[in-house]
Amino acid sequence: MKKKIITSFLMLGSLLSFAQEKEEVKDGWIKKGNISLLFNQSAFSNWLAGGENNISGTLGLNYDFNYKKGDNTWDNKIIGAYGLVRTKNSEFAKKTDDRIELNSLYGRKASGNWYYSGILNFKTQFTEGYNYGTDANGKEIRTSYTNFFSPAYLTFGPGMLWKKNDNLKVNIAPATSRMVFVDKSRTLPDRKYFGVEEGKSMRYELGMYTSAYYKFNLMENVSLENVLNLYSNYLDKPQNVDVDYQLNVVMKINKYLSTNLAFQTIYDDNAYPGFQIRQVFGVGVNVGFC
Repeated sequence: MKKKIITSFLMLGSLLSFAQEKEEVKDGWIKKGNISLLFNQSAFSNWLAGGENNISGTLGLNYDFNYKKGDNTWDNKIIGAYGLVRTKNSEFAKKTDDRIELNSLYGRKASGNWYYSGILNFKTQFTEGYNYGTDANGKEIRTSYTNFFSPAYLTFGPGMLWKKNDNLKVNIAPATSRMVFVDKSRTLPDRKYFGVEEGKSMRYELGMYTSAYYKFNLMENVSLENVLNLYSNYLDKPQNVDVDYQLNVVMKINKYLSTNLAFQTIYDDNAYPGFQIRQVFGVGVNVGFC
């Protein structure tokens, strides 16, 4: 499975590079991508303060292809990430990241930095996800809970975009449709699975979607990327706003090496009644392409 995922990343990167070479003659296209491998490892021997040997790695793909001509702007981003951590005393390798995401934002100038816009966002995961626990004998066990396309989210709708440049923009879409897809065999009696009722494979939502993107250099060779998505479903508990915030900090060492920090927090009461938090820190190997 790991080899298949790595091969998929490399093939996707090659295809995107080839697509750029075929399209670079077109005016207005700006394309750039990055494949990264984030590595972290801890080892202990006779360490009285305690500790557990572990090793982790995350493979990531981030590709932007943006177009601008006249009064039209079209920004697209593909994100893929897959990470695993293995600890000495655990029966299983556990995921630290698992994402497939496509973002597309079209705008036509209205006035100043404002554009009439249309957004599309799709996201899911590569592989099966598990809940972990122990059996009566104290042995670690796991139960399958999620998988590819279960859940998957498709969000689209019209709105207004304020865009200063590619690194600073906010989009407000007050009539946005969102579809949540799941494997209906995973839905449970008397309980919704990611908001989807028992025996169904899709949930439709209509609400307000706000997205913001801000990337800047904190200092030389240190960049911060902020991504915020908010969604309020008019049809069910609109006061419970879904939140997805990501912070990516890259501290460049040289052309290929960097120290990376990734932080993400999610609130979605249809998935979990509280904040989900993910933080990964380590040394990264980065290969850029166009």
